[in-house]
Amino acid sequence: MARRVATSACVLAAAVVIPAAPAFAPFAGAVPVHTQGPISGFDADMSSRIAAVDAYLATRPGLTGYVMRDRVSGGTYRNANADTNFWTASTIKLAIAEDLLNRARVGAIQLGPDDRALMESMLATSNDEAADFLWNKFAGLDRMSFNNAFRANGMTGLVPLPPTTSLEQVKLFPDWGFQQCSPADLDRLMDNVLTRMHPDDRAYLLDRMRHVDTNQHWGMWGAGAAMTPGLKNGWSDEQGGWVVNSVGFAGPGERYTLAIMTDQGSQGGYTDGAETTTHVAQLLFQGR
Repeated sequence: MARRVATSACVLAAAVVIPAAPAFAPFAGAVPVHTQGPISGFDADMSSRIAAVDAYLATRPGLTGYVMRDRVSGGTYRNANADTNFWTASTIKLAIAEDLLNRARVGAIQLGPDDRALMESMLATSNDEAADFLWNKFAGLDRMSFNNAFRANGMTGLVPLPPTTSLEQVKLFPDWGFQQCSPADLDRLMDNVLTRMHPDDRAYLLDRMRHVDTNQHWGMWGAGAAMTPGLKNGWSDEQGGWVVNSVGFAGPGERYTLAIMTDQGSQGGYTDGAETTTHVAQLLFQGR
C-alpha cells in the first residue's frame, strides 16, 4: 500500500509502488526452552516458542502487537500490544473480500466476472485500484455498508478516520485506506472467516490467500511451505513511519492463526517490519 497523503485513495492507487518481498534467511537453531511451565492453552513446545517471540520482539525496532491462536487446543496468546490500534494498511482487504462474498451468497449483491477478477487482484497483489473500485461500487449511499459488516464480522475495535478535513475528502468517508484496528480485531476477523463463512466461499478465500503474489511472501509466509500458510499482508509508509502487518493461517486444517501489526515509527522501515513479522511466524510455526 502506498504512502498515505491528503488525497483520495484513487489517486494513491495510481502512484502505488509495491516493494519487493525481502529475502530472509531460513529459520535455524533450537527454540529456547520455556522454563516457567506451559502457557495456558498451549503445550510446552509452543509455550517456549511464544517466549522466544516475545524475547525477539524486545530487540526489534518499533512497536509490535500480535495474537496467535491454536484452533485445536483452544489456546489464544495476546502480547501486551494486542489491543493497540495501528493503521490497517491492506490487511483490511481481507475484510472487504469476506463481506463481498457473504453479501453475494445471500443475494444482497451480484458479483460479476469483472468484480471477482478485481477481488482476486486485490488479494493476490494487494492492488489498491481494485480495492478502490470495489469499495466505491459496494459501500452504499452512506458508504457504511462495509464498515457495518466489518464490526459484525469481528472487527469491533475498527476505527474509520476521515482522509482530510477538506470537503471533497470528507465526502469519501469512510474509505478503506484510512482505518485503524488492533491485532485483536484482525484475529477475530480471521477466526470469523474460518468459522462462519459458507464453506464454498471460505474454501475459495483460503485458496486465494495461499496463492498470493511474491510481493506478499513474508509475514505469515514465514511459517514455511510445509505448513501451507495463507495470508493477507499490509504495508504503508505513514507520516509517522512505516506500518507493516500480516494476518493469516498455517498448519493442517488451518490449525494456527496469527495477526501481527507493527508500527516502525522512526526506528525502522518496510524491510524491518517485514523481517519482524516473518521471523515471528518462523519462530512460532516452523517445525510444528
